[in-house]
Amino acid sequence: MKYVAVAVAALTLAGATLATGALAQAKADLTRGQQIATTVCAACHGADGNSLTSANPHLAGQGEQYIASQLIAFKSGTRVNAIMAGMSAGLAPEDIKSVSAYYAAQKMTRPAVVQDKRIADEGQRIYRAGIKKLDVPACAGCHGASGAGIPAQYPRLAGQWPEYTFGMLEGYAKDKRQHPVMSIIAKRMNEAQMKAVAEYVAGLR
Repeated sequence: MKYVAVAVAALTLAGATLATGALAQAKADLTRGQQIATTVCAACHGADGNSLTSANPHLAGQGEQYIASQLIAFKSGTRVNAIMAGMSAGLAPEDIKSVSAYYAAQKMTRPAVVQDKRIADEGQRIYRAGIKKLDVPACAGCHGASGAGIPAQYPRLAGQWPEYTFGMLEGYAKDKRQHPVMSIIAKRMNEAQMKAVAEYVAGLR
């Protein structure tokens, strides 16, 4: 069984690599991207990328390359989510490129707001300076001082629903989601620290 699992993982990675290569050759069509957003994605993420519910992330203003990388991950199975696997299954590289570019070009018009300033203040300390005694680095090192992220690698966090951000951190800590850096960092944080960071980034602009 171990060898089967390794073989499946290798094939999955190979598929993701091929998809990434095809994506690099694709051209973005914003009209096509809007059509996909309206017909496929709007129910959860909003036609303009402004999600109406904290269960689903805002995509407006998120980095194009980051959105595309996550769609590829859902499509290939390297990021596990039953709903997104189904939504991404029928997307060609050109579709992924187009819808990613469309959402990246939108403005976040309904950003989350800070609900608890006390918790947010603690989150600011962690975001800016990390937690030295736990060897947790400052979040700003990868996600930027303003939470804008690095489009090709690290997502925009500014204005994101705190419930969603916390859920992702918890997912990394409990191995429900995998990342070579974030999985390690999240495991070193407790629930209160995760919630504090999530609350703080909700108020970043």
